[in-house]
Amino acid sequence: MQAPTPADSINCEALAADIKQWGSELGFQHTGISRIHLGDHPGYLKDWLAKGYQGEMNYLARNRTKRSDPAELIPGTVSIITVRMNYLPSDTKRLATLANPRKAYISRYALGRDYHKLMRKRLVKLVQRIETVLDQPDFSFRVFSDSAPVLEKALAQSSGSGWIGKNTLLIDREAGSWFFLGEIYTDLKLPADSIKAENHCGSCRACLDRCPTGALIGPYQLDARRCISYLTIELKSSIPLPLRPLMGNRIFGCDDCQLTCPWNRFEQRTAEGDFEPRHQLDSKDLCELFAWTEEQYQTNTTGSAIRRVGYEGWLRNIAVALGNAPADPAIVMSLAGRLQFPSEMVVEHVTWALARQESKLSSGS
Repeated sequence: MQAPTPADSINCEALAADIKQWGSELGFQHTGISRIHLGDHPGYLKDWLAKGYQGEMNYLARNRTKRSDPAELIPGTVSIITVRMNYLPSDTKRLATLANPRKAYISRYALGRDYHKLMRKRLVKLVQRIETVLDQPDFSFRVFSDSAPVLEKALAQSSGSGWIGKNTLLIDREAGSWFFLGEIYTDLKLPADSIKAENHCGSCRACLDRCPTGALIGPYQLDARRCISYLTIELKSSIPLPLRPLMGNRIFGCDDCQLTCPWNRFEQRTAEGDFEPRHQLDSKDLCELFAWTEEQYQTNTTGSAIRRVGYEGWLRNIAVALGNAPADPAIVMSLAGRLQFPSEMVVEHVTWALARQESKLSSGS
């Protein structure tokens, strides 16, 4: 007779219910459980990469098989706990800032502290709660929050956290889409959630029509090479000339496809103080941010996702926004002060922006 295994003594149904309760207590708005099979999503990813839509994000192709197969990323994985956490601050002046071309628009997820550390700490606490009741070292857990090759949206959709909309974001009909995702990979066999969210995009195409650069080339199809989030964060070289005028005042990321999504009328604000805006970055003037020294940039973006773009990328992005702003001699002076900056990429974008400003001044527009 085969000896009983540690799993035989665990009431996995009760444990799964406890995990969801603990997730709620730790500040996650949804906690679900999925299996490791991702359906058609690995095929979608393969086709997307074959079309080159990833641009310079070569790591997506490099880790494609690990991303598509959780058991290849973490051998032995049989269950995945997924979590969702709201990040939209209480008052982010979204539309007012976006409508004022002299202000800097920063994607709302990046206004506060970097979510990676906060999410990871909460996930670790959830694992510790699980390990306490298991009281045995026989099971393994690995936590992720946008920190490994993981098809996060596919897993979250599989665990009932929402559906992937036409804007390629996960949407929940009662919470919208302003949330972060995280995962716990484990070899503990937990009962997977069977209720999946239906797709409620219907005939709506608001996100496709609103996208400033036409990056949403069709329903559920994103050409990242045109996406402002890619252009301002992932792209490390020069921003393509035809796309610069379309970027407006967006200097780090873009929220337009969320701002226009009808389901975000049910958006839920965050209860996390760490996600509230820091240094008034929800409504700063472009010229003020452009004048930051590298030391000021480093200081003011400590613990922020904005640090990822680097000082040169920061100046590059703001230069484009200043070029798109209304004619203003003060902006010309601000830009001219950066012509000697020791970066060819920055100077190139400053020169472009100056030409735009001078053309507007000469035409009186």
